[in-house]
Amino acid sequence: MIRLKDKDYKHIVQRILCIMQEYQCLRKNAVQCEAVDLAEENSFYVFRTDTKTILAKGITGYEAAKERANRFRKAMNLRWDQIQFKAERQTPTPKQFGVSADGRNYTNARGETGRVDYARNYNPSKGRRFRGAYDKDGNYGDID
Repeated sequence: MIRLKDKDYKHIVQRILCIMQEYQCLRKNAVQCEAVDLAEENSFYVFRTDTKTILAKGITGYEAAKERANRFRKAMNLRWDQIQFKAERQTPTPKQFGVSADGRNYTNARGETGRVDYARNYNPSKGRRFRGAYDKDGNYGDID
């Protein structure tokens, strides 16, 4: 049997730590690359921080927005902290969910559709019959 000394253990531990650090750096770089790719798809606007005046809108790409902000700064003779750019807010497309116009189908917030079941009992507070739908797992849920 081979007997290891303390310095051999230290060498093994150091090697493991180096491998873990390399892996962590690779993961970090992958996340940064992904963020840059997403930033190149976004639309940006350039504004002055002191007056909150928007100077340009609809600039596609992070690098283009940075370059445009730099040109504005030089042309207007401003300091670095007086001009900034931000990603424009993207309005999400509204999901159409609820009971369809004909009252036969129901779509939940996740986009799953199902048949609407109407009860024989009348709901006087709503002015219609009780109704509900089954989800894909077979669970029943009331609809408003």
